[in-house]
Amino acid sequence: MGNLCNFLSFFLLLAAPQGLSAVKYIVTNTVPNQPGGQRFDKEIGVPYTLQNMDIINKFIWNIFEQPTNADTKTVPVLNVYISDFIDATAYTNGDNINVSAPIIQSYPPEPDRAKFTFTGIMYHEMTHIFQWSGIGTAPGGLTEGIADYVMVKSKFYDPNSYTRPGAGNRWDEGHGVTERFLEYCDSLRKGFTVALNKKMRYVYNDNYFFELLGKPLDQVWREYKVKYGNVPVSQSKLPHTKY
Repeated sequence: MGNLCNFLSFFLLLAAPQGLSAVKYIVTNTVPNQPGGQRFDKEIGVPYTLQNMDIINKFIWNIFEQPTNADTKTVPVLNVYISDFIDATAYTNGDNINVSAPIIQSYPPEPDRAKFTFTGIMYHEMTHIFQWSGIGTAPGGLTEGIADYVMVKSKFYDPNSYTRPGAGNRWDEGHGVTERFLEYCDSLRKGFTVALNKKMRYVYNDNYFFELLGKPLDQVWREYKVKYGNVPVSQSKLPHTKY
């Protein structure tokens, strides 16, 4: 495919399961002549991204137990832009995902590892598109933790470099710290994270932890830290995302 075609948007309309409305996926490489954009085209590509967006979307709906349109966010079109910025690995705005081309260039040198890294980032970022956030009232660290939670469930992450259980100073630090805390909450009540996401459709409240676990949030966090020996903060080696 020539450079001229790389400037164009490519889209795929894929059928959603169980009667859910289909989402149109569009991927645009805005920097096909830059090294990161060239690497995206060579080692990842638009067809792979489109195919996996559908797989990821269905995975998220399944994780969140959202079988009908009434359960899900309305997202008619989801755009992915490969763009020139360096202050984040990726970020969302509206129903758009922006991925850093310069950071794609810095992915692991092996093509398979680069594709693996990109896919993990897509699981995280697409979760931001479809998760509930209490219409903006949920702590940003919680929404980041839930996005990582879905990524970890997908297995597209490196368990050897990921945050250890018990790490962190606050439950809502985000990313791996919050993800590991959510896993602990799941161990106290099966499906806790899914139930918490459902409760956050219109508003967030710390009392949801008490409603779901029978204990106040602060107590749950203290008991979690005690269980794992108050492990110091362990920063994930995976690329950070901006939300």
